[in-house]
Amino acid sequence: MSSFMNFFTKTQEAYKTVDCGELEQIIKLNGSSIGLIDVRTEQEHHGGHIPNSKNINVMGPNFVSSLEKLDKNKTYYVYCASGNRSKTACGQMAHMGFTNIYNVKMGMMGWSGEIA
Repeated sequence: MSSFMNFFTKTQEAYKTVDCGELEQIIKLNGSSIGLIDVRTEQEHHGGHIPNSKNINVMGPNFVSSLEKLDKNKTYYVYCASGNRSKTACGQMAHMGFTNIYNVKMGMMGWSGEIA
């Protein structure tokens, strides 16, 4: 197996996927204590986001430095508009040593809960 494919496989295994319904239940049980990261642009975030989420644009120049300020042992639920950018973000977070990462499948497109 090539080193690229090995990296890709290990990165996929380093984070889990949760759907929007599961995330809604997790939020109901744990409130604002969970780590929610919105990796969309600031403009998208201001247009509507899951309450108590932190906006860290995966395409922004400060993405990695912003992640470096976070507790790598905390659980994070990462979302975007559709689930694609959040996959990229989860892969980067896993590569940086984060241990409990969940990609939110379908992102805001699948979200039917409260929006701030």
